Amino acid sequence: MILTVTGKWTPSPGQGQSHELQVNQVQILGENDATAYPIQKKYQSPEFLRTLPHLRSRLPINSLILRLRSLVTAQVTNYFAEHDFVQCHPPIITSSDCEGAGEVFTVAPEVPSSSDKSSSNQIKKHEDMFFGSPKYLTVSSQLHLEALAQSVNKVWTLSPTFRAEKSDTARHLSEFYMLEAELAFVDDANVVMDVVEEMLRSVALKLQESVVGQELLEARARDQDQESTSVSHATLAQRWQGLAEGPWPRISYAVAIRHLKDAVAQGKVEFEYAPGHEDGLQTEHERFLAESLGRGGPIFVTDYPRNIKPFYMAPSNDLTVDESAAPTVACFDLLVPEICELVGGSMREHRLEQLLKSMEEQGLQQASDDSTDASDGSLQWYVDLRRYGSVPHGGFGLGFDRLLCYLAGVPNIRDVVSFPRWHKRCDC
Repeated sequence: MILTVTGKWTPSPGQGQSHELQVNQVQILGENDATAYPIQKKYQSPEFLRTLPHLRSRLPINSLILRLRSLVTAQVTNYFAEHDFVQCHPPIITSSDCEGAGEVFTVAPEVPSSSDKSSSNQIKKHEDMFFGSPKYLTVSSQLHLEALAQSVNKVWTLSPTFRAEKSDTARHLSEFYMLEAELAFVDDANVVMDVVEEMLRSVALKLQESVVGQELLEARARDQDQESTSVSHATLAQRWQGLAEGPWPRISYAVAIRHLKDAVAQGKVEFEYAPGHEDGLQTEHERFLAESLGRGGPIFVTDYPRNIKPFYMAPSNDLTVDESAAPTVACFDLLVPEICELVGGSMREHRLEQLLKSMEEQGLQQASDDSTDASDGSLQWYVDLRRYGSVPHGGFGLGFDRLLCYLAGVPNIRDVVSFPRWHKRCDC
């Protein structure tokens, strides 16, 4: 039940607490049948609590995670404001798939029950669609932020993102929040990485000095005596310190692959998937790199092969990149222990001819030399950003809910989101 308790807050004569409340009045505000209430005063697994998303926030640890989300949101907002970034609100409904992966939710109005069933089962012609052509829930705000950065130089957003992935892992959701930023007049990915590092360092420092941070550490210390799957007090404190310290290591993808292969050859580790230059980094590879080369803290991996990255990334121009190897792009992933990939970013291809060539090579809708209607579902509007004048620019996207997992010591992303949505589950 929910109570109002009135009394006097006085120093405690006993040990173990500094003060106590001497109660003189109790008023019941909301009654609750204790025998029927599904959340009992005993350990209950995260799996069970996920079936009660409307009630689990009443538990102390879940209300603490809500406060953590608020604190981190406020801190990144302060950081960007202090560094002259403009906060933007990009659209949720879009005309294109930024990543080109096709894992999108299509937006369509509900068909009235009185409509002809035979016609409702047919694929609608474009002119019959609500927006005139297929539209989707956004998978990333990057392309729209690139457009806005051309006018105000530096932009950022913290927005919901949707991906129709059927992944059933501790790191994926169908609806999640992404923190994304774009910087114009930047021609070096190291500048973008500097922003990522400084921003996350400011978050860690704020957390270390906050009441929320102290309560999280105390909660993790208590968890060690229970069946909790969260990380220990010491590990959590080490994570924050790793973010607060710097600089963080930066290695190329080629160096990362070589390190993985050497570790396998020396018998230091066994992987389910053998590391290969053309295969990308698997989760197990990212975890090993963060623990070994990252010294248990964050590490940037840069310059991935072009053929495993999206069309919009600019080519590498770093002299340290092996010119005899396959072409690479000026990009980076930030890896952290357990969570693995936390941030992804790159320089964007700002030259028209090179962008058109990259789109053609990756099999995207043919882009012409002429401007076209930005509402037709193509990427012509994105090409227009180059056609009508562009500048070197870069940006990044950070999985905000993954960051909260890392900061809170929670192993499953479904437990830092109040109402998580994943394949076959969308409660409340």
